[in-house]
Amino acid sequence: MTKKRDKLQVIYDMLKIIQDHRNEIKPTPLLRYSNLSSQRFTEYMKGLKERQLVQEHQDKKGRKHISLTDQGFNYLEKYKMILGFIEDFNL
Repeated sequence: MTKKRDKLQVIYDMLKIIQDHRNEIKPTPLLRYSNLSSQRFTEYMKGLKERQLVQEHQDKKGRKHISLTDQGFNYLEKYKMILGFIEDFNL
């Protein structure tokens, strides 16, 4: 049985997916890659926008795109540092 992801891991996964797609992705592919229900995805996106980790913008054709803010990139760096700390001390 696989371990459930905690909130910080889900946030990291979503931000990492955006970063891996050249810092721009449409909402539907992000939903699919993040492996969340649409309701949970909406909740997480609302939180990411409120915390200014991501921003939403539209292209010339009116399609929504999501990209990371500087704060989102900072979250990714800090999270990797925490993972390294946990790994170093076998916690």
